[in-house]
Amino acid sequence: MEIIKEIKRKFGMFCKKSLRVGFFLAVRQLKGASFWSTFFIIFIMFLTFLNLIVVNGILIGLVEGSSISYRSQYSGDILISSPENKSFIKDSRDLLKKINLTKGVKEASPRIITGGKIIYNYKRQLTPPDLPDQVSAEIAGINPELEDKVTNLSKLIINGENLNKGDNKYVLIGSSLLKKYFEGFPGGEYLEKEVDVGSKIKIIIGDTEQEVTIKGVVESKIGNVGGRVYFLDSWLEKIIEKERVNEIAIKLEDGFSPESVKEDILSKGIKKEDALIQTWEESQGQFFEDIKGTFSILSNLIGLIGIVVTSITLFIVIFINAISREKFIGILKGIGICSEAIEISYILQSFFYVLSGTAFGLLVLYGFLKPYIDKNPIDFPFSDGILVAPLESVSLRIIILLIITAIASYIPSKIVINKNTLDSILGRK
Repeated sequence: MEIIKEIKRKFGMFCKKSLRVGFFLAVRQLKGASFWSTFFIIFIMFLTFLNLIVVNGILIGLVEGSSISYRSQYSGDILISSPENKSFIKDSRDLLKKINLTKGVKEASPRIITGGKIIYNYKRQLTPPDLPDQVSAEIAGINPELEDKVTNLSKLIINGENLNKGDNKYVLIGSSLLKKYFEGFPGGEYLEKEVDVGSKIKIIIGDTEQEVTIKGVVESKIGNVGGRVYFLDSWLEKIIEKERVNEIAIKLEDGFSPESVKEDILSKGIKKEDALIQTWEESQGQFFEDIKGTFSILSNLIGLIGIVVTSITLFIVIFINAISREKFIGILKGIGICSEAIEISYILQSFFYVLSGTAFGLLVLYGFLKPYIDKNPIDFPFSDGILVAPLESVSLRIIILLIITAIASYIPSKIVINKNTLDSILGRK
């Protein structure tokens, strides 16, 4: 046991000595290095860091931005909808009373959803091959005041005004139904460009027809918001001659989790066959998670390519540096400096490059890029993209970058250091 302790003690002293000498050599080499060569290596590390973090953050943020909009503009914190085998929520009035008495619920907005057809040029005499200007769309009956408290619908109106009580002959229309606001995709159905606020349109719901005036245009990249026509719920009930609710969006007070409030609502005796109660994440389905996973793999692949290129660059730089200092390395070995200390000096140099580059990258990331993109989301066709860069994920990538660059600097230094000491001093091949 005493022998083992003595070996450990000497090994520890050896490691500390190698680290001290390696640190000293690394500092001397960095001080003697060209400013521009050091600057460009650090700049490469900076770009590699941004490639690792920003590309991943934007790709994930593209989906995350859509998910956030889904929650804030459509589902609320909890979404209650009709079960798959039913077209409406059973006993919705009684359910709403229970919801409003649930602790943590701030507001609840019931919606009546039905299908319909919108026609614009219904007063014009059409002759073949002219076709009527019409689209199919979801018709939503809402209480404007409650809906605004849950999803801030009024803030999504880009032209015109929100509905008020008594606006029975007025509607809001989603911008994705109007060619003036949304060019959409080839083959899509949109009302002509002249259709706007103040235009009269005919809406066909089942066997009933209603002539209404567009009071406002709602813009949202969430299909269930930007692709609907909004009536007053009291007026839509009269049109369809049915008192039914298909959706209830719930907004919670701060500090309450959707999961706990959902369980509280279910505990009030609500049957699953009468209403489908989901948190906002559950209501999105698997699609968002699948897309997020795909983009994560893609960004990791791009980041891996960037790391490989950077590692090769650093390998070449360290190798050339070691070759050019081969005689000096031979002299160091000749006067008794151990190989490990010299290898450590090159690894510490690579750590300096990485840490300097990532420090600058972190400053740019959290000091400029993230705050700017949070205030000015990237305008993607189906999402307002944000930059997702959690500190845990960023720290992990920095550690990976340090490990790979350490390996990339160790290998070339090892190749040169392993050369015969006398050959190195004399410059023999």
